[in-house]
Amino acid sequence: MLRIVLDTNVLVASISQKSPFHWVWTAFLQGKYQLCITTDILDEYAEIIERYFSITDAENTLAQIMLGQNTIQIIRYYEWNAITQDPDDNKFFDCAVAANAHYIVSEDKHFNILKQIPFPSVERIKTKDFKVVIANL
Repeated sequence: MLRIVLDTNVLVASISQKSPFHWVWTAFLQGKYQLCITTDILDEYAEIIERYFSITDAENTLAQIMLGQNTIQIIRYYEWNAITQDPDDNKFFDCAVAANAHYIVSEDKHFNILKQIPFPSVERIKTKDFKVVIANL
């Protein structure tokens, strides 16, 4: 099954039913991909969802993620420090490496550096390209 790490910007954009990116969240709920997470990633999800929506929305979203049959909890044993422009994004890279994820789904330009890192190899994919991947499953 397809394993991904979902950057916070994509998750936040996808949870509203009015969003053009809601299909990302719906595909997760339908079990079309495995979502790889760490505690640090969940903490960031909660913080940002609370900021843009509400505490209740954050709690409900995190509960759905944590209870999801297609959620993989990853323990990060090594910090690669691969993303120097925004070190906070390293948690997503480290999770992807530890999970052997197929993609990090993100619109964040700081992940462009991944094209220049031969090892460990992690591919960042934009949301529009991820939609094509999901459609072809």
